[in-house]
Amino acid sequence: MPQPLSVTENSGSFTLDGGVSIVASGEASGPAWLLHDVLRAGTGLPLPVLPSSDGPVITLSIEGEAADYPSIAAERYTLDVDADGVRLTAAHPAGLARAVQTLRQLLPADTLRAGAVRSGSAVEVPAVSIVDEPRFAWRGVMLDLARHFLPKVDVLRQIDLAALHQLNVVHLHLTEDQGWRIEVPGWPKLTETASWRPETVVGHAGKPQGYDGTPHGGYYTREDLREIVSYAAERHVTVVPEIDLPGHVRSVLAAYPELGNQDVPGREDKGVATTFGIFPEVLAPTDESIRFIKDVLDVVIEVFPSPYIHIGGDEVPRTEWRESPAAQAKAAELGLASTDLIQSWFTKIMGEHLTAAGRTMIGWDEILDGGAPSDAAVMVWRDFSIAAKALQAGHSVVIAPHDEVYLNYYASDDAEEPLHIFGLNTLEGIAEFEPIPEGHTADGVLGLQAELWSEYIPTRLALEYCAYPRLAVVADVAWGGKEARAAAPVLDRLAVHVERLDALGVNYRPLAGPLPWQKGGTGRRARVERPYENLDDHHEKLNLPPI
Repeated sequence: MPQPLSVTENSGSFTLDGGVSIVASGEASGPAWLLHDVLRAGTGLPLPVLPSSDGPVITLSIEGEAADYPSIAAERYTLDVDADGVRLTAAHPAGLARAVQTLRQLLPADTLRAGAVRSGSAVEVPAVSIVDEPRFAWRGVMLDLARHFLPKVDVLRQIDLAALHQLNVVHLHLTEDQGWRIEVPGWPKLTETASWRPETVVGHAGKPQGYDGTPHGGYYTREDLREIVSYAAERHVTVVPEIDLPGHVRSVLAAYPELGNQDVPGREDKGVATTFGIFPEVLAPTDESIRFIKDVLDVVIEVFPSPYIHIGGDEVPRTEWRESPAAQAKAAELGLASTDLIQSWFTKIMGEHLTAAGRTMIGWDEILDGGAPSDAAVMVWRDFSIAAKALQAGHSVVIAPHDEVYLNYYASDDAEEPLHIFGLNTLEGIAEFEPIPEGHTADGVLGLQAELWSEYIPTRLALEYCAYPRLAVVADVAWGGKEARAAAPVLDRLAVHVERLDALGVNYRPLAGPLPWQKGGTGRRARVERPYENLDDHHEKLNLPPI
């Protein structure tokens, strides 16, 4: 999981025992040590990593025409097993890292455990020849660490699980109305004030039952984030950071109210948001706001080597700018046709700053409203049809539509599902999803990404319940070729795959439905329907541009 491009089953097997060595050198050494670590933990076998050996071996080697990562060519690999040994080959270490994960899935599920349950016992690897490559170069999952904070160790665990499923992008949503999660020198109140909220709404924000009275928050130091980036890089996973601007900034304005539109009649500073939804507060179009944005982006550029930096840009109400005399005057000074185009002005400045640093800006598809910089990539979430429009405008696109791959939506119509936001994305629906817009080729489509917005995902256990096994199916759609997937339907492979999730201790949603302790329980946690007929209706109510 995901299904390889080509699999040929052969007779016999290779015996993995205490006499086996892992042979690798040069660039192949990194994936070799990754293989050593996971097999040593799960089998108890020593498996030394050596430059050569006369005995039975697992060989990892870099072969073929050089390839740059990220690219499909860099992740292409072959894996051959016969009675004499195991051979993993690729043109880039990233391809070997993918082959390592496939080899792990050829072994019994209990070898995925953190400790060996049959320590030192021989393991049979079935004889097989695999030729494999991904369909898309971007195969991602977004973790919303802003609405509910996850400790660093939990983030590292999700990176491991992503890598096992051949996902190569972990997108970290680090800032929101409900919390700010990254330290920025010169702006100490971001971690002192903006990273904590005093309490959180109980039940769904649409049907609240009060507040829990418990402070919630936290943040990652720059060293924490560098550790996360390094850990992911060892698995050839790219960490893409997101700083959401110029909306979703209630937490910022709780710390630095002067960055907001203070001249709006009746406006008051409300503090870090304690409930969920879309709030009217946005950054004021001032020199101080631009200084803040550039200071934040400079830290992000320093910490994250990702070629893409996500600037958010979604759900930005225009209400405050329309009502602010200072914003109206600034729009006139800039020659903007209306204050509604202030977001595009912010977006242009952020894009120029990132381009100057050699990075590419990516944002949610609202950055198209009013015109996005020509070199910006677009993450399409609102409506699948926007992908076609973005491609026609020449933008690279990541497909991430809410109706298909938002895993914070319900997994079934079961009334006892735990509380989620609304919507329904089933295993069956995800398995049938085709990411390429009708009438288009894969040109310009970077790939596919699933989202885990955390309004109602307060813990790692809740996150894993939402993610798995649905994220495994997303990974299958993002990696597998159409013919290979049709020959081996993903839903037929899940029964075996959940044994691996069991071994890993993942709190996944069972295929037959939630277990008693995973259920929503009382009526106050019952399902809440989407509070609008369609996204255009939703946008109109919030003074957002139509789709």
